[in-house]
Amino acid sequence: LRPSKNLVLSLLSLTSPCHLCAVHFSVCTFTFQLEPSHALQCLTLPPQDDSSSQVHQQPDSTVASSSVDPASGDVDGEIHYPPMGFGKHKPKMLLMGLKRSGKSSISSVVFRKMAPQDTLFLEATTTIHKESMQSFMDFQIWDMPGQIDYLDGSFDVDSIFTGVGGIVWVIDAQDNYMEPIGRVTDTILQLTELYPEIKYSVFIHKTDSLTEDYREDTIRDIMQKTSDELFDNGLENPPVSFHATSIYDHSIFEAFSKVIQGLVPQLPTYEALLNTVAATCRFQKVYIIDVMSKVYIASDSSPADTDAYELCCDYVNAIMDLSDMYGWNRKQQQAPDARTKDICAHTAESMVSCVRNHTLYLREINAFLAMIGVSTEPKFQQEKAMVDFNVQTFQDTMIQVLDRS
Repeated sequence: LRPSKNLVLSLLSLTSPCHLCAVHFSVCTFTFQLEPSHALQCLTLPPQDDSSSQVHQQPDSTVASSSVDPASGDVDGEIHYPPMGFGKHKPKMLLMGLKRSGKSSISSVVFRKMAPQDTLFLEATTTIHKESMQSFMDFQIWDMPGQIDYLDGSFDVDSIFTGVGGIVWVIDAQDNYMEPIGRVTDTILQLTELYPEIKYSVFIHKTDSLTEDYREDTIRDIMQKTSDELFDNGLENPPVSFHATSIYDHSIFEAFSKVIQGLVPQLPTYEALLNTVAATCRFQKVYIIDVMSKVYIASDSSPADTDAYELCCDYVNAIMDLSDMYGWNRKQQQAPDARTKDICAHTAESMVSCVRNHTLYLREINAFLAMIGVSTEPKFQQEKAMVDFNVQTFQDTMIQVLDRS
């Protein structure tokens, strides 16, 4: 929608045609008065060069796999991708933990869209498995075998840990966790002096099958023992975060979202923009989500809402399934007429109402990212024209930030 003094909006609702129900069309016309003072106020950015004014987009996300020799760090069949949105900033993340702790299952569910029940048939990891994930930014996931001690002097430590932005240590909450606590504290203590820029996250994994009381006691015990061990060895305020996770719910995606956000240098800018659009459009919660992995790279500063994030993940799944069936490449598609050409020139958007008394609003930012706002306002549909205008301003600013970064 384009803002004007008097804007006439036509809404068309259509139910899916099938042999069980009839097709119903209803056209409603509304008139809105748009005041310039209500426009979304975004960050003012300096003018950019023409060479950086285009957003680099690819039709889909790509994952490449290969094996790495732990001693040398050499990669067989490595595929190099062009940078996406973050220039030469290509961090890598290590998944570490003891054998059968769930590292490969986590990587497969989050980044390969594998069904959780299919991870039961995954084989144990015997070599360092490297995945290059090309999405909103180009980063790498290294799945490290749990039976190897990489700090014993027989491995090339620099080839493994140089360039690492974050280490995720997976602890099986259903098993004896004293040994993994000792391993993770030793790893942090040895790497902190050599690589102080690395951020550490501990996933207390497989908590879904524990009873509520035992689950809370286990999480608290692991956090306390790990913190005490690090403090006793002279490491005060260690850069470690703890997350209770399971591949059978959305907790693993939320935990990985927090980890990925630590690798995004523009996070404060994204949060400031989302706070502005949330206040202006009266969204209860706003996310910038990577549509391929369902990991959100930023959200507004309001308290975390697990239910809202689960709705957004399910919404993204539905949108991606529809896109696989009915979508097309708008850059390559030849528009047969002026109307189709005008449609192709606009970014995709979608809205669904009455989902647990929530309204979900999705707007495409680029080929990988989408903004999703969650609203509980009863008059959201009546004010959608103003929301469209504000979100369009937000999208234009986000594209500028991505280009400059």
